[in-house]
Amino acid sequence: MATLVRFAKSGSEWTSYNLTAFNIQIIIYQDPISFFNVQELPTLQNISPVILNNVAAPANVQPSKQEQLFFSYLEDAMNTVPGEETFVKDFAAFLLGMFDYDGGHRVVYTREEIPFYMCGTWVKATAGVTVIERFGPLFQYLLLVQEVEVRGSGGEPEPPLVAEAIAAFRHNNKAREIRQMPLLKSQTFPAMTIARTTILFFRITVTQDLLAAIESGAYPTNATIVHQFIPLFPPEMDYFSKGMVPLESRRTLFQYLEAFKQFCMSFVAVSRLQPAELFYVG
Repeated sequence: MATLVRFAKSGSEWTSYNLTAFNIQIIIYQDPISFFNVQELPTLQNISPVILNNVAAPANVQPSKQEQLFFSYLEDAMNTVPGEETFVKDFAAFLLGMFDYDGGHRVVYTREEIPFYMCGTWVKATAGVTVIERFGPLFQYLLLVQEVEVRGSGGEPEPPLVAEAIAAFRHNNKAREIRQMPLLKSQTFPAMTIARTTILFFRITVTQDLLAAIESGAYPTNATIVHQFIPLFPPEMDYFSKGMVPLESRRTLFQYLEAFKQFCMSFVAVSRLQPAELFYVG
């Protein structure tokens, strides 16, 4: 709302108040076909049957490296205690690698601090996991993951995730400006929250108008719509507690991860980059 007071704060401190103050709205989907914009979910390929068909690592099978890592990360993430979400970030980063989000020039990083300007003051957003596209030292953000404190710790994961997307958009356009490339008028970031092994999916579109409003502390005339997909499973699967431990939810989530990869798009033309001249933009 236009009458709300807007003030600078780090992304990790954002709440639903900040979303309302900057006219940012969340629309929730429960239909995967609509959210992922596909006619049908993709068939899983190159995923180990051991991972697809065993709740935990089988005792009578010598696991491959990928299988051993999957079950180890899964167990550690499920046993996370309040205030100790490192294992959750490790599991998220492993999943992104397993589904080849880090193909080509893309790299998966954990704990990225991204500065941005809010209401006349420099602040920062902290992403738990990111997928970046790099050419030499320069990089641009393509995907963001926010780990969620386990139940009982409180907090809202969606507002910090939106703040991360805003900071990432500023970074990406600053990199393009330095390279004398056309600035993006908007960018849609695929993003996720992960609590233990429970994943929610987002598409967050950030525009130059929204960024300008946040930098100056103004109320944007046009609403920013964040699209959120909440996977829907039968109650007996207890998705928000058990995540991808049950095999049915695991297989379905794997399909979602495969479908979501299409949104992790490059915004850099390789032919226009000369690695020796590129560098980090803070």
